[in-house]
Amino acid sequence: MKLYLDPGHGGSDPGAQGHGLNEKDITLDIALKLRDILLNEYQNVEIRMSRTGDTTKSLRQRTQEANAFGADFYLSIHINSAGSSAQGYEDYIYPGASSESKRVRDIIHAEVMKVNELRDRGKKQANFHVLRETKMPAVLTENGFISNAHDAALMKQSSWRQKVARGHANALAIAFGLKRKTVTTPVPTPAPKPGTLYKVMAGSFKARKNADEQVTQLRAKGFDAFVVTTTISGTTWYRVQVGAFSSRENADKHLTLVKKAGFTDSFIVVDDGGSSGNSKGSSPASPPRDNGGSSGTGSNSGSTGGAGNGQNENNGENSGNSPQPPSTQGFPILGPTILSPKQMNDFVKTVNPNAPELGNLYFTIGEYYGIRGDIAFAQALHETDFFRFTGIVQPSQNNYAGIGATGPDRSGATFETPEEGVIAHLQHLFAYATATPLPNQYPLVDPRFHLVERGSAPTWTDLNGKWAVPGTTYGQSILDLYKRMLRFSAENLENLQKEIQS
Repeated sequence: MKLYLDPGHGGSDPGAQGHGLNEKDITLDIALKLRDILLNEYQNVEIRMSRTGDTTKSLRQRTQEANAFGADFYLSIHINSAGSSAQGYEDYIYPGASSESKRVRDIIHAEVMKVNELRDRGKKQANFHVLRETKMPAVLTENGFISNAHDAALMKQSSWRQKVARGHANALAIAFGLKRKTVTTPVPTPAPKPGTLYKVMAGSFKARKNADEQVTQLRAKGFDAFVVTTTISGTTWYRVQVGAFSSRENADKHLTLVKKAGFTDSFIVVDDGGSSGNSKGSSPASPPRDNGGSSGTGSNSGSTGGAGNGQNENNGENSGNSPQPPSTQGFPILGPTILSPKQMNDFVKTVNPNAPELGNLYFTIGEYYGIRGDIAFAQALHETDFFRFTGIVQPSQNNYAGIGATGPDRSGATFETPEEGVIAHLQHLFAYATATPLPNQYPLVDPRFHLVERGSAPTWTDLNGKWAVPGTTYGQSILDLYKRMLRFSAENLENLQKEIQS
């Protein structure tokens, strides 16, 4: 299926404006998300976009491009504007449109309305240029009113824009009978020797100055890089390390990314963890991990956050410890949530009276993913110092798991809303706890989900050395905090029982 995807407006034409938003920005973000869904999840899809950035293009240029491309379908994404009371979703076809345009429009309307949380304003017709001058079936969707407070508040949420993109994608898949890509199971490779690290090096230099310059260039392109020294035949070399992995496959993938970024002399060094290791780190040592969780030790250290730049599993040297295989014993991450939202909220307020009330989110979203939401809540308390955020992550980030934070200059991922932050936290736990596909009620908002070795930590103590570094007692600390929550709730219930009996 050949799709011409047209995010409305752009460049010198901002489109509708309101509540601090520009239509051109919202339409582009939805369209890019839609493109990624279709290309990543479905077979035989070819997409041409009218723009992939903030560029100016006339309506005539758009329709001419689509006609020359020979698209099977033209989809134009827009945002509406009117008086402040107008709100909702509507879509358009040309008054003399073909039956195929009507058929596809009906499917789009139904699928988008399932997810967009907007009022249904109906199916409409209009003499729009992009609908009139295109030679293929065409639909224009108006995804809410930027002039309306309710609709604009939704538009500001990345998770909502993802939902809208997903609705459009679902509709196109149904309308054109798109087949999902099949996921092939790779042939298992022999397990590496315990403690083996595959270190990605972006160059080796005799002069420290040259190595430092390479580090600067790498960091400018978003890679975590630092210098390590090694001695070969009595000569000291300065290598620039940009990742260390317990999986050769992940190391190879990262090596490809580094080379594509222009560092073509990059290579992999295999370190089996022996006492005569071939490199010496110039940064603090840390065992391999996926970087999804904290580099500190939660509330005790006052610093939280995940390590890495979203690409590599470990950005430090090996301390001689390697990730432990999933245990067959321990308290599982998957399971029922025992404590109620009120019990969770009441507990945290014994320490932080101003804590946000997130108990209901952890309860309901935890139940959906089959994760013990009350223990995830305890983990959030551990990571954020009881939502006081005394470390590097700020309250405005809604990042309750320290995802992606590495240090003072990298405070990690930011989520649009508290709900999105809790979803990301629980999705990251789900990735560790099980290898089953992620349920699709919520969009994937965890930016590090695909970096996790799926199912590698089915129990809370299996998170040791994976979510946090050094993290040798990370899981135990969470469970100890959870025990405190249980005792607190039990005491409250006991006191209530005494009051009733008296």
